[in-house]
Amino acid sequence: MLRYIIGRILAAIPVMGFVALFVFLLLRLTPGDPAAIIAGDAATPEQLERIRESLGLNDPLHVQFITWIGNLLQGDFGKSVLSGKPVMEMIKGRLDPTISLALTTMFLSIVIAVPLGVVAAWKQGTLIDRFVMAISVLGFSVPVFVIGYILISIFALDLNLFPVQGFKSISEGLGPFAARITLPTVTLTLLYIALIARITRTSMLEILGEDYVRTAHAKGLSDHRVLMRHALRNCAVPIVTIIGIGFALIVSGVVVTETVFNLPGLGRLTVDAVLARDYPVIQAVILLASLVYVVINLLIDIAYVFLDPRIRYA
Repeated sequence: MLRYIIGRILAAIPVMGFVALFVFLLLRLTPGDPAAIIAGDAATPEQLERIRESLGLNDPLHVQFITWIGNLLQGDFGKSVLSGKPVMEMIKGRLDPTISLALTTMFLSIVIAVPLGVVAAWKQGTLIDRFVMAISVLGFSVPVFVIGYILISIFALDLNLFPVQGFKSISEGLGPFAARITLPTVTLTLLYIALIARITRTSMLEILGEDYVRTAHAKGLSDHRVLMRHALRNCAVPIVTIIGIGFALIVSGVVVTETVFNLPGLGRLTVDAVLARDYPVIQAVILLASLVYVVINLLIDIAYVFLDPRIRYA
């Protein structure tokens, strides 16, 4: 197991290197000049040239890349070309809303979606099954920003139950935190309920057709015991896989939700950085999102060993 974990960590290094190279070239080769954005419309050619020189944009690409990687290996993500603040400091200041939204969304999704998927499989072909599948189709079909605006219109503007936008940390009180995180969480949760419930239902249907499940029924075990101890436990691997992938996607894909609800998280930071061509911020956010994705996939692989004893890594 230890050898496998070390091997996976070592295998992630070239992946992260490729991501770094891709992000660097993508940002440098696309049209646009950050010096022009910083200087403004009234800047003279001399002022633009001085800004480019100070940012190192006149250096050859390979020199810029080597310099950036060297700083990165020392934990220095650089400074924002707009604000002049260290990038890591800006990211740390935006982590709270993003992590709060990701955790509450995933918690609510698991609590609702897994039981829905189990019940849908158990009652296959009934109205309950069709209702769950209808929710899944709805969750996949309606864009997240549409769901967000509908929830704002009903619960914030018409009923005045929640604030329209903004964020309060949980350290400022559970009430203000819950009031502002509820609508963004419900908006994202509908999508992940659709995803997890569908995977859970499909996995359960496959397991419920196995001989050992029929044997459990023949022994007189209750439906609850057969579902929870024999069926759900044996389809845990695909469910954990989709939950892990879903969590990674939430962390790296909250841009739309944070924009709709004006949450000052990593998504908003990324959008602002892209619009301003703030290279250091964009590169740091994408690299950190890639790192989160790699780490979560590693944790999923390790979890397989505990969920299915037949799986062993040499």
